[in-house]
Amino acid sequence: MSKTPIDISELRKGANGDTVKELADFLEEKLESVEVDMTGSEIILSYAEEEKPFSRSHLRVILRKFLHKTEHKDFKVIAGKENTFIIKEKKTFSE
Repeated sequence: MSKTPIDISELRKGANGDTVKELADFLEEKLESVEVDMTGSEIILSYAEEEKPFSRSHLRVILRKFLHKTEHKDFKVIAGKENTFIIKEKKTFSE
């Protein structure tokens, strides 16, 4: 069983509580044959090693689509350590 963690700690702080649940539901809907588990600051996608249902770039696009759909344009998706993604708040520069 392979796992892909998504760090959502900043999303949890910056958005309301329903957003994280909506993200888990969105991932279950878009990625078939994937088990979605939520822990405190992570969403873990579990799938069988033989049938990897998505590529890293495809998962990144799905996460971006969710952020756009829910109008969280102040967040971005970045790659973390080895097979991990992080949803991070964009830095805003003011002059």
